[in-house]
Amino acid sequence: MNEQHHHHNEFYGLGIAPALLQILSQLNFKTPTPIQAQAIPIGIEGKDIVGIAQTGTGKTLAFGIPVIQRLAQIKGKALIVLPTRELVLQVEEVLRTIGKRIRLRTAVLIGGAPMGPQLHSLSANPHIIIATPGRLIDHLNQKNIRLNNVSIVVFDEADRMLDMGFAPQVKKIFQALPDASKRQTMLFSATMPPEIMEIAVTHMKLPVRVEIAPSGTTVERVTQELFIVPRDQKLGLLKKMLETYHGSALIFTRTKHVAKKIVRQIRALGFSAAEIHSNRTLSQRKDALQGFKSGKYRVLVATDIASRGIDVVGIELVLNFDLPATSDDYVHRIGRTARAGAVGHAITFAMPGEQREVRAIENLIRKRLPISKLPELPKLNIPEFFPSSERRLHSISPPFRGGVRGGGSGRPYHPRRPRNPHQRFHPRHPRR
Repeated sequence: MNEQHHHHNEFYGLGIAPALLQILSQLNFKTPTPIQAQAIPIGIEGKDIVGIAQTGTGKTLAFGIPVIQRLAQIKGKALIVLPTRELVLQVEEVLRTIGKRIRLRTAVLIGGAPMGPQLHSLSANPHIIIATPGRLIDHLNQKNIRLNNVSIVVFDEADRMLDMGFAPQVKKIFQALPDASKRQTMLFSATMPPEIMEIAVTHMKLPVRVEIAPSGTTVERVTQELFIVPRDQKLGLLKKMLETYHGSALIFTRTKHVAKKIVRQIRALGFSAAEIHSNRTLSQRKDALQGFKSGKYRVLVATDIASRGIDVVGIELVLNFDLPATSDDYVHRIGRTARAGAVGHAITFAMPGEQREVRAIENLIRKRLPISKLPELPKLNIPEFFPSSERRLHSISPPFRGGVRGGGSGRPYHPRRPRNPHQRFHPRHPRR
């Protein structure tokens, strides 16, 4: 490879084969992200990897390039396991784009899609199988697939997989795979809980640990902002934000119930919007994601679990309509904006009683979230969003930041007694 080529593509020098480098250049992949620069050379050598990196850091190529290159050199196939259908489809799209010039065959195994086409793609003897844990186990149980010839296995978003209750499936998948010494294993995770460490010790051979931006470092190019807003004024503030920012907006809610309501309200306000959560069919999710990418929908409303597959360049605004269930989820959410070098904006709505959750987030990201003054809000002439009893309840919450109780336990802080002794107090979040 000549010096000129070397000069133009910074992927040169990572041990990538010339033919693959050429494809990367043609697809405009010129500069590796930190996780790619660290993981690709190790992966190409065939070593096991434990990669700790947030979503949006370029992990797909970090494992995808070694997988494609090694499959050209060794026998066997690759298995890539991801927690959600969206992630599977996105990873498959990237690998197919890179691999189509070298006739790479992929198979996608996901729930919510018919078995027929999946069986057909398995019968074509694919080089790479990309699957969610549940559907992969279905195929294993029905003996549609054997994993004894898998020479490379990748688990991505491993912490989220365990959060979603897939630990038994992950264990079964490892049991169906060849012995650790006979395969290369790459495991990627945003955090490193003990359960992930246990997988690394039990099912991997002396993995090399690659760590990028440990948990708690939010994307530096994201401008973060916090509004303290009573529940019944959230929608008015949302309308104001959508009028202030003119680009694409990704809105997060805690529950699919709220996601569905918000989408209806946003459309009633005259904005194009789609939704992604567990109640949507696969084709509805695909349409929502593709439509959001293409600009058909300006707004995408998502819950945390469904959002893990959203990798869209150029999201101007991430808006937390509800605070996330955990502080880690805050980091994942705001990592959706400011991707690929763009500058992003993250706005969070917190209710007056949620100071503990906010403090927990601030402890994790090691900075205070600047509080913005609530603007004059428009009167909305659309159906009531929250019942008035809830509204009364939240208007009596204690003042935010300050007061006698502090701490960042992440638990909601509820006033002890409503002003009206006959009115029952309902905690805002179900007990977990």
